[in-house]
Amino acid sequence: MLNRHIRDLIQYGLDTGLIPACEKNYTINLLLDLFQEEEYEEPTDTEVCTDLETILKNLLDEAVKRNIIEDSIGYRDLFDTKIMNCLMPRPAQVQETFWKTYEESPQAATDYFYKLSRDSDYIRRYRIKKDRKWTVESPYGTIDITINLSKPEKDPKAIAAAKNAKQSSYPKCLLCMENEGYAGRLNHPARENHRIIPITINGCQWGFQYSPYVYYNEHCIVFNGQHVPMKIERNTFIKLFDFIKLFPHYFLGSNADLPIVGGSILSHDHFQGGHYSFAMEKAPIEEYVTIPGYEDVEAGIVKWPLSVLRIRCKDEKRLIDLASHVLEVWRGYTDEAAFIFAETEGEPHNTITPIARKRGDFFELDLTLRNNITTEEHPLGLYHPHAAYHHIKKENIGLIEVMGLAVLPARLKEELELLATYLLEGKDPAQNEMLAKHADWVKEFLPKYTEITEENVMDILQEEVGQVFVHVLEDAGVYKCTEEGREAFKRFINAL
Repeated sequence: MLNRHIRDLIQYGLDTGLIPACEKNYTINLLLDLFQEEEYEEPTDTEVCTDLETILKNLLDEAVKRNIIEDSIGYRDLFDTKIMNCLMPRPAQVQETFWKTYEESPQAATDYFYKLSRDSDYIRRYRIKKDRKWTVESPYGTIDITINLSKPEKDPKAIAAAKNAKQSSYPKCLLCMENEGYAGRLNHPARENHRIIPITINGCQWGFQYSPYVYYNEHCIVFNGQHVPMKIERNTFIKLFDFIKLFPHYFLGSNADLPIVGGSILSHDHFQGGHYSFAMEKAPIEEYVTIPGYEDVEAGIVKWPLSVLRIRCKDEKRLIDLASHVLEVWRGYTDEAAFIFAETEGEPHNTITPIARKRGDFFELDLTLRNNITTEEHPLGLYHPHAAYHHIKKENIGLIEVMGLAVLPARLKEELELLATYLLEGKDPAQNEMLAKHADWVKEFLPKYTEITEENVMDILQEEVGQVFVHVLEDAGVYKCTEEGREAFKRFINAL
């Protein structure tokens, strides 16, 4: 059976272009060594499996049967990455092909690299297919919703083994250059099939790769070659536009650099980008403004639940200058009437989530004003999902959510499915331990619907989940989309 499964994987490698025909025997021998087998005979049956998930499952089952690995998700994930590495071109080959293709066009280069990242199973397509995705309409445009199911749940064996494993600081984090080719361990994912494209931005070495858990098309990560913390400063805007000039078909943005309003990894300077148009990008300018000294730069308040100043110019250096000025003023800006405080007891609160892109001949930069102040009523953050919405979304509102894509926890899949059953049967969700947190929400939206059926119940729940996320985005806005909020926003702009 092993011969057949190896044959299937080799054929997959040939079909996808991961391996050239001249490397067939070499790759077979790498796989034989991995499975501690000395001989191979080409199967004579003509039926070849072409589904990578099935091929890898068959090979992993074989590894378990031969006592090469334990039968658990953690060990299987580490081993299937070793399997795929047997088909991978070396980093130098990938980089050479990338830059040679770049001469054709930047998009051709990213098309090649994205295909490689998917075909190599670094991006596990069959897991990402399980993510639940839908859209909802809002006053701010069409909002994207996803329930993330791509990351495998850790099984008890893996959790226990990781707890007992020797602690390591290599690689320092998941974004370090040293991850390329790393075999991984139970508390750090395998990256043997991972490849990085070195790029130079702001005169320093950075890396370009794709996220293994793509939340949107060509979801990429651009990260500092050094393990240094996130910091929003003038150089941030220079780096963003250096990348956009290299890859004008991509957007690139940064999480904020403070807890609560920042992303999940603040310890390593990085950006996220991709080839996708979010609702925020499509949102129009609600009111144009003129900033003294920058009359040549188009600027305006965006019709968006978060507080966004959009600036546009053909000369990106003017945007860098203006963005640096806005950041400097915002860092020190206090407006007690609007409950905006630059700092309390020496702790800074104001920062920016910036997103850069190019539209036609114009460079464009969205500056999202953020503030991480906490209050007695809102101990997790005033401009953070409020407690009434924590049953759906409690985590930080990072860059991806800022732009209009909800990344919701995996627990919601099971909860919504059970909640659908309760609604159809007329049961009170408050009586169920798992669903009790949703009870008040259900009471609030239920009167809107005259009839709930098997055909429409999940559509109703998805719509209402989406509307909760819209409210979450409104919570994250430092200036609300009201007459009073807009006046306060303009007071800040007048301070520039």
